[in-house]
Amino acid sequence: MLPTTHLTGRIVLNDGRHIDDAWVVDGRLRLTEPASAVHSELSGWFYPGLVDVHCHIGLDSQGPADDDATLAQAREDLAAGTLLVRDAGQQGDTRWLDGRSDVPVIIRAGQHIARPKRYLRHLAVELEDPAALPEECARQARRGDGWIKIV
Repeated sequence: MLPTTHLTGRIVLNDGRHIDDAWVVDGRLRLTEPASAVHSELSGWFYPGLVDVHCHIGLDSQGPADDDATLAQAREDLAAGTLLVRDAGQQGDTRWLDGRSDVPVIIRAGQHIARPKRYLRHLAVELEDPAALPEECARQARRGDGWIKIV
């Protein structure tokens, strides 16, 4: 029998709900308090599954992938046990995957931002004028889920 652990803080479930308490009992996540005494306590951010922190779902060697390839990539990540993906940016829009139960939850960056000829061809928004950076950063933050990737 494994020790029981009480998790407190921001616990994000795969269906998008956030809860404040959960318990790990015999290696399994429970959303209701067990009758047994809690042996340890952890506080912080928790996600009940693997997290892929650098991924580009919907991107292939030629740029944005078609919908079938994008869905296959997302399903492969889920099949490997990944429940949350931090997409590190691309040109395409994968929001059509949101809310599906057959793919991980995706948190997105907008398209990469880079100086001309400093990154993979056609992948980034290329800025010649550094004064344009704040506006482009704001645009890409809105296009993604609030974060950006500057190369």
